[in-house]
Amino acid sequence: MNDLAFENQSFLWGNEAGPIRILSEYLHPKAEFNEHGITDTIVVFGSARIPSQEKIQTENPSPLDGLSPYYEEAREFSRLISEWADVLKLDAPNRNLLICTGGGPGIMEAGNRGAKEAGAKSVALNIVLPHEQHPNPYVNKELTFEFHYFFMRKLWFMKTCRGMIAFPGGFGTFDELFETLTLVQTGKKSRIPILLYGTKFWTEVINFKKLAEMKLISEEDLHLFGFADSPVEALRFFQEKIRFELTHSEGTKT
Repeated sequence: MNDLAFENQSFLWGNEAGPIRILSEYLHPKAEFNEHGITDTIVVFGSARIPSQEKIQTENPSPLDGLSPYYEEAREFSRLISEWADVLKLDAPNRNLLICTGGGPGIMEAGNRGAKEAGAKSVALNIVLPHEQHPNPYVNKELTFEFHYFFMRKLWFMKTCRGMIAFPGGFGTFDELFETLTLVQTGKKSRIPILLYGTKFWTEVINFKKLAEMKLISEEDLHLFGFADSPVEALRFFQEKIRFELTHSEGTKT
């Protein structure tokens, strides 16, 4: 006797069932977000390779060790945001602002860790990779999601996003940053505050002003994002930009 189609693993992982897998990665997070009352998130991006102070190897130093302050600052930023979110709920009890990360190590871990230290929950959108990326120890299991498809994970990063902060990172961080900027620039996502943390890093690796001078982007596009160099400065940026009383548009359009 054949298995029921929805219990047949060889079918579900075959080419014909691709649309079912994609739909599952939309419907399952949606159901869990609704159940847990997650209405708004601040997404924290940054390198998975940046170590915490505890993980610096004194016997085998790495150039990445010099970036460890960014881990501690991402941790502190997430703690401050999570504490502020409690204050926001006094004026908007039907809203729930949480830190959201990619669920892995480095800056992602710092984001979930800071939220946990504030006594708050956080969202983790993990991706299954050939070299497996395990969720960090500071995630909340009930709000941790495993994705096979990058594009579905990207959708959920943006779906409830009310603000985005990018700490120094590599290809993955640049990918998420520029996709977010493109969505806002083209009106596919409502205007949200976007913050680049570490002015020296970002202005050295990307010459935004040169892009505007060459007319590859407009001068107005330079106002799509801001810069910050301390957790308190970053907190104030979002405090000035996020207003729960304004009409909320649900993330990216689908």
